Amino acid sequence: MVKRRRLEAPSRADLSKIEEEFRDETSLRGAPVRGIAPIAAVAAESASEGHAESVDQRAARARTEADAARFHAAQASGLLIAELPTEAIDEGAMMRDRMVIDEEAQQELRASIAASGMRLPIEVFEIETDGRAARYGLLSGYRRLHAVRAQAELTESEKYTRIRAIVRPRTDVDAAYVSMVEENEVRAELSHFERGRIAVIAAKQGAFSNTEAAVDKLFATGSKAKRSKVRSFALVFEELGDMLAFPEGLTEKRGLRLAAALRAGAEAKLREALSHRPASDAEAEWALLEPELAEIEKGPRNPSRGGRPRTRSESLGWIDDKTIRTSGGITIRRGQDSTGHVLRFEGKAMDADLMDSLMAEIQVLLEKP
Repeated sequence: MVKRRRLEAPSRADLSKIEEEFRDETSLRGAPVRGIAPIAAVAAESASEGHAESVDQRAARARTEADAARFHAAQASGLLIAELPTEAIDEGAMMRDRMVIDEEAQQELRASIAASGMRLPIEVFEIETDGRAARYGLLSGYRRLHAVRAQAELTESEKYTRIRAIVRPRTDVDAAYVSMVEENEVRAELSHFERGRIAVIAAKQGAFSNTEAAVDKLFATGSKAKRSKVRSFALVFEELGDMLAFPEGLTEKRGLRLAAALRAGAEAKLREALSHRPASDAEAEWALLEPELAEIEKGPRNPSRGGRPRTRSESLGWIDDKTIRTSGGITIRRGQDSTGHVLRFEGKAMDADLMDSLMAEIQVLLEKP
């Protein structure tokens, strides 16, 4: 009979020895581990050598990653202000809508920048440069950019060689023109001629299919009457822009008279009038045009444009201090009663559509500040 062996609990020394042997068996330092797959061994060794992040460290890392994501999103949306070298900005990347800069206002702007810095950044868009140094096209801030450059020339200070700018995402050229016009309309209203000019230029540069489309898109928030005036001045720019030395001197009334004459086919006569002698100022230039316009307006109306044909015996313009007769066969009389002023329009050419258009134009005039 086999003698049974008595089982005894291991002593503390025995347990320590067993643990030591176990650690040696599973140790990743020295001899290869028996019974553990290689990939598990590598993972175990990496974990044993790494240091676990604390809760605060993990929170800080998460905040940093979130801030980086927000930064990149803002940069992609054109919401960040950067400091750019003024020499890297091309103000001619887009044809500007404003033709004349008031020198007195420009001097005031330079003085303000010298005293308080430039509070409002310009807007630019990045131009593709085939790997060369970054270049930017000016979207808005033409006057501010020129004021900073003038300060740099005057003071030779390093701080005026850079300018704060918002780098907008690359957009279609039509959207860029719309942004430029909107910015200038808000800050300093464009003249009638400037509006017509930029509509023609934008269309010719391919931003819009034609001038009509350019006017509708660039001045989409304007009234129907305003867009009609822009189209009239666009016609003046197209047919006489190369000969007018003082186009900014054209008032609304004068520009509309020119447009009406051009639509009647008077381009050759008006160009001939402008070529007689150089004008010294806007009034002298208008003096060259006005006699021709008066002759044209006395002529018979083009039947294709509606209305009653006139005879040469009919006088036009102011008949007396209360009456105007237009080239379209409409007589306008003004009066006054106890409740206010009254305008009366007479003539077969007056219809409901023309009256609606006229009411819209009167509204625009009365709403101007």
